[in-house]
Amino acid sequence: MNKKPMLALNLATFVIALGYSLIIPVMPFYMENLGAGGRELGWLTAVYALAQTICAPLWGALSDRIGRKPIISIGIIGYAISLFLFGLASSFWTLFIARSLSGILSSATSVASLAYVGDSSLEHERSKNMSQLGASMSVGVMIGPLLGGILAGYSLALPFFTGAAISFIAFILIVTLLPESIERSVQSHKRETFDFAHLRSMLLGSTGIILLLIFIVNFCQTGLQGITGLYFVDKFGFTTGQAGVIWMVLAGVLIVVQGFLTGPLEKRTGEKRLILIGIFCKALVAFAMVLTSGFVSVLVVFSLFAVSSAITVPTLNASLSKVANEHKGTLMGFASTAGNLSKVVAPLLAGYLYESNIELPYIVMGAIALIGVLICFIWIKRK
Repeated sequence: MNKKPMLALNLATFVIALGYSLIIPVMPFYMENLGAGGRELGWLTAVYALAQTICAPLWGALSDRIGRKPIISIGIIGYAISLFLFGLASSFWTLFIARSLSGILSSATSVASLAYVGDSSLEHERSKNMSQLGASMSVGVMIGPLLGGILAGYSLALPFFTGAAISFIAFILIVTLLPESIERSVQSHKRETFDFAHLRSMLLGSTGIILLLIFIVNFCQTGLQGITGLYFVDKFGFTTGQAGVIWMVLAGVLIVVQGFLTGPLEKRTGEKRLILIGIFCKALVAFAMVLTSGFVSVLVVFSLFAVSSAITVPTLNASLSKVANEHKGTLMGFASTAGNLSKVVAPLLAGYLYESNIELPYIVMGAIALIGVLICFIWIKRK
């Protein structure tokens, strides 16, 4: 895959992550200014994930029919518009509409970008290129809150306008630098021959196993991440500075492993074994969190959590892109839906478990990860 298309895709992924995380430190104050509270904030969080869950397969299927570049472009420019609306919002309902639009359109860019990498990468490069997209997302997530906090010191609306401007720049670069990855003749053929029966048979085979593993991995990750901040305070009494250091280390390890190590590791061990190792590490992390006794031990365990996430998610996406054939966009949409659905369900389950016993979410997530290990082991043994 050429450097210019990969650069444009990395930028698009970075922008989506930056726009998502840029508003994290601003939202509570923004909501307070509009007279909204925790319930409204919960709705904004839920509608974003729900919109992505519903729309991702639709965008993926559309990218199979009309091409990846138009879908990526629509997602980026639409995302810029949604952030601009956030900056102009004068009521909660304006925020709600803007956040819904943001979820709908960000899923377009994410799904089509993954499908584009699957189209354009040689087989031995897929995991590396998928990991680079993940690293770009991690950089955006790490920089976003810091940048948002600085800009909010001048104006609460400034982070949103800045995100909109960055998104528009990314749109220009996508339009000018990114060639289409699907030939027009191939697109016309796909419009005539889309076979739902063939797609269903794929979902009942190895493709279905990969999608199930994507759901399990994202479920465990989201469940653990959603409750861990509270766990730090209740169990250890960590300060905001200590918690910030842990999350910064997490992001740093993700960037390094995804950007430089996942590809070489996949070549040495093979995709399926690397996925098995990653899911097993996730189970170890969940159980080890119960045994942590302080800042240093938490830092070590969370570093392993970052490694497991960095090697598992991009490798699963690379495996899916290999079996997807002409339905690559559609199946990447299903993969996005599996991940987003976990973001809706896992935090709710973890929250209820936490109210019963603060260690229980980690035990349950560890057990679910072990189920994933068993499924992956069976998958490896299948011919």
